[in-house]
Amino acid sequence: MRLIDYFDSSAVLHPSRIAFVQPDGSSLTYAQAQQQSGRISAALAGSGISQDGKIAVYSPNDARAFIAMLGIFRSGRIWVPLNARNTVEDNAAFMNYADVECLFYHSSFEVEAHQLRAVATNLKLIISLDDAGKLGRPLSEFCADATSAVPDIPDDPLRPCNILATGGTTGRSKGAVWTNQTWETLIANFWTSTDATGPSPVHLCVAPMTHGAGVLALMLMPRAPTNVILNKADPAVILDAIETHSVTHLYLPPTVLYALLSSPELKTKKLSSLRFFLISAAPVAPEKLRTAVAAFGPVMAQAFGQAEAPFFLTFLSPEDHKRGIGDGSDLLRSCGRPTMFSRVEIMDEGGKLLPPRSVGEIVARGNLVMKEYYKDPEATRAVSGFGWHHTGDIGFKDEDGYVYIVDRKRDMIISGGFNVFSTEVEARLLAHQCVQDCAVIGVPDEKWGEAVTAVVELKVGATATPDELIAFCRSTLGGVKTPKAIEIWPTLPRSPVGKVLKRAIRDRYWEGRSRAV
Repeated sequence: MRLIDYFDSSAVLHPSRIAFVQPDGSSLTYAQAQQQSGRISAALAGSGISQDGKIAVYSPNDARAFIAMLGIFRSGRIWVPLNARNTVEDNAAFMNYADVECLFYHSSFEVEAHQLRAVATNLKLIISLDDAGKLGRPLSEFCADATSAVPDIPDDPLRPCNILATGGTTGRSKGAVWTNQTWETLIANFWTSTDATGPSPVHLCVAPMTHGAGVLALMLMPRAPTNVILNKADPAVILDAIETHSVTHLYLPPTVLYALLSSPELKTKKLSSLRFFLISAAPVAPEKLRTAVAAFGPVMAQAFGQAEAPFFLTFLSPEDHKRGIGDGSDLLRSCGRPTMFSRVEIMDEGGKLLPPRSVGEIVARGNLVMKEYYKDPEATRAVSGFGWHHTGDIGFKDEDGYVYIVDRKRDMIISGGFNVFSTEVEARLLAHQCVQDCAVIGVPDEKWGEAVTAVVELKVGATATPDELIAFCRSTLGGVKTPKAIEIWPTLPRSPVGKVLKRAIRDRYWEGRSRAV
C-alpha cells in the first residue's frame, strides 16, 4: 500500500472523527484533513515542482504541518523533515544535500526561513503554512489557485516517501531514504507488536512531529487516531493533556519521561486512560522504568531502531516490563525481541552470526531497512556488509532472543534523544586559540541519558576557562551539541603513535556500569 492509503482508509470509515486537536483547542475532522491535503496535493501538481521533488516542512508541532506532509505523500513527492531544534546552518546544509525544491514553513520561523532562502541552492517555491508568514505564498492562496486534479500515484512499494537525516549534525548527516515498503513494514511491525483491539487511539503529539511523534502518528493512522498536538514538552501541560483528552498513546524520549517522573503534578492527575507509553531514542535506566511503571501502570514499552531502520526493529512490551520488575531479572536492560517482520542478529567483524551471550555488532535484515542513503552509494555499501544492515551498536542476544545494547561502535552521542557527532564539536573546540587537543564524549546523565562532555588539553602557556569554551561552542553549535560540561586536563591519554585514547577517557565516566551507552 501507499503511505497515504492508511490515512484515506480511516477518513472513509470515520469522516467525522476528530483527526487533530491544535494547541489552541481548535480541531479538524478526518474529512476536513483529507480535503485540505487533497488541495495541497493538487496545488503541488501544478506548481512546477518535479514529480519526485523533495519538499521540506519546517514547523513546530502543528496540524497544518502534518496535513502538508499528507499532501506531499498524496502528490507522490518526497517529504524532507527539518528539525526545529537544529541551527539554520544545519538545516540549510541538509536542504541542499537533499535537493529540496519547496519549503513549507510556519511563521514562527520567519527569520530562519529568510536565512534558509538565502542559502538554499535548489529552492523554487516557499509556502507559509499559517498564512501569517511574509515569505513566499500563503497556503490558502496556494491551494485556492490550484487548477490541477489530485494526482493518483501508482502503488509502487519502492517509491521513496521521505528522506530522514541520520543525526543531529546535518552537515555530516546522511539521508536515509524510506519507501512505501519501509512504512508498510513499520506499520505492520507496530500493529503485530501491540494491542490492535479497543477504541481508536488518542495520541498525544508532544515530541517533535518531524521525528518520533510524527512517525508514531503515521503508524497509528490505520486505526483513525485523534492526534492531540502540543508544541512544548512541559511536564505539567503533558500530564494535564493526558487527563483532559483521555490520551491512550504517547511517545517520549527518556529525557521527557524523567521530567514527568519528577513533576509534582504527577500524583494529582488521572492517567488511567493510557494504554501505550513508548520510550525510544536512547536506552532508559532500569530504575527509571520501575518508577514509570509504578506511576503510569503496566503500559510502558520500548523499541529499538534508527533513521536507517526505524523504531520497531525490536520491541520490549508492557508485559516484558511487568515481568522484568516482578522477577528482578535484567530484562529491563533489554531493548526487546525482534519484531515479526524484522530479523535482528549479532555479528562479529568477519561477518559470522554469533550465538547467545556473545557480544558483537547488532545487524538487521528485512523491508524495514532503508532503501539507501540518498546520493551516497559508497556509504550505503559500507553499512550493508555481508548482506545485513549494520546498526553501529554493540550488543548481545540472550537465550530467549532479547537484545541488549552495551556500547556504541560509531563515534556518536545520543543526548536527549538527538544524535550528536563528537567530531563536529571537537572541530569547533579546536578552532579556539587556546585549545591544543580535545576529546568529546557522552557521559551518563540522569536527565539527558548522555551529556555531551569535552575534555580539553590547552596549549602550553594558554589559559581558558570551561565557561569561556562552552560559550565559544554555543555561538555556532546551538544548545543540543554544545558541551554540558568541559574539563581541562594537563594532558590527554594517547596511544604510542599519538592518537588520543577516547575509550580510556570514556571508561573513567562509565566505570561500574553494565553498558556504555
